[in-house]
Amino acid sequence: MTNPLYPAKPRPGDLIAVLSPSSGLPGLFPLPYEWGIRRLQNDLGLKTVEYPTTRKMGATPEERAADIHTAFTDPDVKAVIASIGGDDQITVLPHLDRALLRANPKPFFGYSDNTNLLLFLRELGIVSYHGGSVMVELGRPGAMHPLTADSLRAAMFTSGEYELTAPSAYGDVDRPWEDPHTFASEPEMEPADGWSWHNADRVVEGISWGGNLEIISWLLMADRAVRPVDAYTGNVLFLETSEDMPRAEEVYRIFRNMGERGLLRQFPALLMGRAKSWSFQNRFDAREKARFRREQREAVLRALGQYAPETLVVFDVDLGHTDPQLVVPVGGRIRVDGPARRIVVTY
Repeated sequence: MTNPLYPAKPRPGDLIAVLSPSSGLPGLFPLPYEWGIRRLQNDLGLKTVEYPTTRKMGATPEERAADIHTAFTDPDVKAVIASIGGDDQITVLPHLDRALLRANPKPFFGYSDNTNLLLFLRELGIVSYHGGSVMVELGRPGAMHPLTADSLRAAMFTSGEYELTAPSAYGDVDRPWEDPHTFASEPEMEPADGWSWHNADRVVEGISWGGNLEIISWLLMADRAVRPVDAYTGNVLFLETSEDMPRAEEVYRIFRNMGERGLLRQFPALLMGRAKSWSFQNRFDAREKARFRREQREAVLRALGQYAPETLVVFDVDLGHTDPQLVVPVGGRIRVDGPARRIVVTY
């Protein structure tokens, strides 16, 4: 991917398609979805359109692919955003028309299971955006986080360089979406340690590749959306983990297998997202959360030490399942400046 195509950006007043390529959770949890739709309309000034599977649980892969095709080919639709993620978008990929999507490029926003579609578009040469979902970031209780809102607005409406900013505080604890009281106040935040730099004695700039680590492991197992490894030489890798909270040993194994494939050594720089360290199944306290994040960092460094010891790494970058969340282009340019401790993306 030497000359990535940045699709034309929407403007306030334009129409944006809201899709559920993974899961029709808006039908089960209307509160965060409706909050997110109102913010798209009132805060970002966009008009919205839904499709048959946007609120439909159990939609078939063929039905979801049809909605993707309709949204991308509609000349009135200027951008596409996912309602939320899921766990089976990989089954949609075989039903997507490459020629149709390549001929109708549009900015697409999503993350988590939407890593499937993000990397599919990247392989077509189209830049898309890892971040932003209607139910989570736009539907955040109380208000959107200011850093999230600034990053999403810049990625949605502007072109050019944007410097990512490390927050002073972050949120990790979720509250039940079915309870209206959840939306009466903003989530609780706790102090953030800032980004952690490794091998930060150089500047690396390249085209980005990455997404959610668990989804990428599935794509690698299914041999989907992955070119020969040398096609990624000099690219910037970015990865993050989800609320499934994979154990450090599992993270190490995924990295190890990427190393065995010869993939890790292609990337001179890695941005590793701040690990999600709380879920309804794992209600960790502050000490347990710090331990979980530390063990994940150690697992990543262990694998890199074996397969790509020279890689420049930035840990705890606020991308993916984080609050705030910073939008990262997929297939776009990222500059990682180790000596200056700066990360600049091109939207």
